[in-house]
Amino acid sequence: MFVIESPRAIEEVAESVASPVPPPHRLARFRRAGRFVVPYLYLAPALFLLVVWTYRPLVQAFELSTYSWNLLPTSPMKPVGTGNYERLMDLPAFWNSIGRTGALIVGMLPFTVILPVLIALASKRVRGRARTIYQAFIFVPFLVAPVAAAAVWRWLLHPGSGFVDQLIGSNRNWVYDAGTAHIVIIAITGWQLLGFSVLVVWAGLAGISGDYHEAAQVDGASPSQIRRWITLPLLSPTVMFLVLTTVLLSPVLTFPLIDSMTQGGPAQATTNIYYLLWDYAFHSFDAGLSAAAGVLLFAGFGVIAGILVWISEKVAFHDD
Repeated sequence: MFVIESPRAIEEVAESVASPVPPPHRLARFRRAGRFVVPYLYLAPALFLLVVWTYRPLVQAFELSTYSWNLLPTSPMKPVGTGNYERLMDLPAFWNSIGRTGALIVGMLPFTVILPVLIALASKRVRGRARTIYQAFIFVPFLVAPVAAAAVWRWLLHPGSGFVDQLIGSNRNWVYDAGTAHIVIIAITGWQLLGFSVLVVWAGLAGISGDYHEAAQVDGASPSQIRRWITLPLLSPTVMFLVLTTVLLSPVLTFPLIDSMTQGGPAQATTNIYYLLWDYAFHSFDAGLSAAAGVLLFAGFGVIAGILVWISEKVAFHDD
């Protein structure tokens, strides 16, 4: 037996059975919220680690710089306000270490910028398997542990019986001479970073399209003109990156060499700002003074890094 219901009754039954559908404006709002939230969900793990391992220790270092403490758990921390910063400004060793850090960075630039560019441009003429061997020999020093490199170089630079003295016929104590100790640290660090810098320049050269060179050759440009007016300008962002890494990383990378070879001597000739703040903390046991030096170091290098990044963006925009 069939019962014929009215169309209105059928519509009421269908509406009661069907699931409720949100209005279109609410769906659009959900989509916009999803597009806004999803990228931050991907970034959340990295942001969490950045806060835990970078910004939280930085805040703690700034807090520690306002206390006087000798690192002993049983010793109370005495608040001194800006006393550590004032004391640090009056120490000649602090300003001398900044000068040595600047000299270190300037001395590293030929190893991390000039020589890598020259070597990378010269290696373009090497072809086939020989090029792979050539690149491997250049990159190998970067893989040597700094402490192992320090031990080998101390043997090579041993006064009188070392390979260097025998080669040039001298009897000089290169490591413990105040006139040469800092140069030795710069040379060894540059020797290790040279391979990494050359690798970065090779990557920069690989990103330059060959169409520029072909067009210049069609116009009658010589190889030297192509390098001067096309290759080097297009390589300028890579060069600025190398300058930035040299400024920020060179003082850090010299720490193992200094601690293994000279311990900051002789007569603090190799004590840069990084080694000085470590010396304040773990030799003088003055945690507050070391933290104050670290905070000033972070602020100073942050300003320098910001300026270099701004210049790098301007150079990249100009090249585009």
